[in-house]
Amino acid sequence: MIRLRQALVVEGKYDAARLANLVDGTILTTDGFRVLKDRALQDLLKRLAQAQGLILLTDSDAAGFQIRHFVTGLVGAQHVLQAYVPAIPGKEGRKAQPGKEGLLGVEGVPDEAILQGLQTALAGAQPPQQETDAPQRAITYTDLYAWGLSGTANSAAFRRRFLRKLGLPPRLSKKELLAVLNTLYTYEGLCAQLQPEVQTSDG
Repeated sequence: MIRLRQALVVEGKYDAARLANLVDGTILTTDGFRVLKDRALQDLLKRLAQAQGLILLTDSDAAGFQIRHFVTGLVGAQHVLQAYVPAIPGKEGRKAQPGKEGLLGVEGVPDEAILQGLQTALAGAQPPQQETDAPQRAITYTDLYAWGLSGTANSAAFRRRFLRKLGLPPRLSKKELLAVLNTLYTYEGLCAQLQPEVQTSDG
C-alpha cells in the first residue's frame, strides 16, 4: 500500500473503491464529467491542490484525458502530479458492454499497473517541507457525531447546510468529509465555526 500526502483524484466511485485497497490517503472523485459544471467540487479541488497537491489518475480513453486536462487547468499544473494507466483492451465484469473505445478503466486495470503509475508520478514530486509546528489535533468521526454532522436524526440536513456554508460539495461521504476537513481546517477553527450553527440548530 502506498501512503499519499497528496489527494488522489479519480473519475468514479468504482475507481475510488478499487484505489482504497491500494493507497492510504484522501481519495476524491470527479463523478465523471460532473466536475466540468459543479462549482462546489471545482472549488474543493482548488483548495486541496493548494493545501496538499493532487494526483490525477483517470482512464486512458479520450474522456479520461478530457477530465485530466480540465482539472489540471482548473487548479494549475504546478499543483498536480499526473499518474497514468496503460491502454488495455477489455471491459469490467460489472459492465454489459465495453466502453466506447474498448479499453479498461482504472477499476479494471491490474494492481501492478496502477501502483507503477502512482510510483512514477510520485518520483517527480517535490519533497515535503519540514513541519515546524507541533502536530495539530486531528478531527475524528467522534467529532462529527459530537458536532451533529453524523449519526443523529437531523445530521444529514445539518451537514448539507454546514457544507454549503464552508463552500464544500454537499455530496461528500463521511470518509471524504473527514479527510477534507483535516486538510483544510483545524479542530479549533471548526469548533468556532460550528458553535453558532449548533446553537441555531438547538434553538
